[in-house]
Amino acid sequence: MKARYTRRAAVRHLSIGLAVSVSALSLAACGDGGSGDSADGKKSNDITVGLLLPDKDTARFERFDYPLIKQEVASLTENRGKVRYANAEASVSRQSEQFRQMIADKVDVILVDAVNSKAIAPDVRKAKAAGIPVVAYDRLAEGPIDAYVSHDNELVGQVQGRAILGELGEKAENSKVVMMNGDPADPNTARFKDGALSELQGQVDIVAQYDTKEWKPAIAKANMAKAIKAVGLNDIAAVYSANDGMAGAVIEALEEAGATRMPPVTGQDANLDAVQRVVSGEQYMTVYKSFLLEATNAAKIAVAKVQGRSIEFAALTRETVDSPTQKNIPAMLVPVVALTRDNIKETVITDGVYTVKDICTAKYRADCAAVGLE
Repeated sequence: MKARYTRRAAVRHLSIGLAVSVSALSLAACGDGGSGDSADGKKSNDITVGLLLPDKDTARFERFDYPLIKQEVASLTENRGKVRYANAEASVSRQSEQFRQMIADKVDVILVDAVNSKAIAPDVRKAKAAGIPVVAYDRLAEGPIDAYVSHDNELVGQVQGRAILGELGEKAENSKVVMMNGDPADPNTARFKDGALSELQGQVDIVAQYDTKEWKPAIAKANMAKAIKAVGLNDIAAVYSANDGMAGAVIEALEEAGATRMPPVTGQDANLDAVQRVVSGEQYMTVYKSFLLEATNAAKIAVAKVQGRSIEFAALTRETVDSPTQKNIPAMLVPVVALTRDNIKETVITDGVYTVKDICTAKYRADCAAVGLE
């Protein structure tokens, strides 16, 4: 059973401008601005936010999400709030241990990006019993969570699907497309897939689909090799890859099979190596999801929950989602944008994710010059 999204004020615009306007939301008008405990017993600034992230393979978690959340918590609490951080390194059991330790240490709120959304539910229930609010981050955890902060994941798939159709143009109807989906244990995977299929189904010939356990690139590469053998290297017109790690593996498999022309390959996360592949033309596009918006809004919601403020009243959660175990979860869904060779400056460079120097290493200097990155 996959999550159902209820749109109270649907965010469907593919513009960074709108995303920036969302980030301008502030809790200042609702805050008590004090320190210690407030008159009603709610903590104000002396708080500890527990942050549980799932892995270190996804570059954004250590490089962006954790530092941004830490910075925002400090900003919202006059530098008195702290973030206690743990990374599960893709281990379900390790994340459970880390979660239980956060409860034992009596943190004030837990932000969790679950390795496995179903397996984390017993720990969420323990936190609830201990009076600790839990905010699901990036992936929708099961159990009695208090809020959910992520991107519009169905829109991610739609953006990827539209990119493929746009590149194939009039040839789309007879084009053979391979779909490399994510981990079926990740609830986001179904949303990405549904979004992509809403664009691709009936418009192209989907000749092969694969699920990728734990999003592992090695598994994606092996499956791509199977697809090449079954479909024929020169007959694959495009590859839907749900994220950048798998996109890199798909491209490796195509290159090793002798591809002289790379079909359009999608991705997600705007990893640095993926942006470089987009510059060079190896990867057609990636979905850029503003880490800044997701992380800072998650921090705002976490602090608001501890300080006893209404996240709905503060306009931090404009939508609701349903998980398999809970209905009408307050949600903040951040918009996304397709990153191609044409808008690198306007996306990851403008937002300060990467510099031109980061992207345009010696290997990519000529390709950068060709797209105006100098």
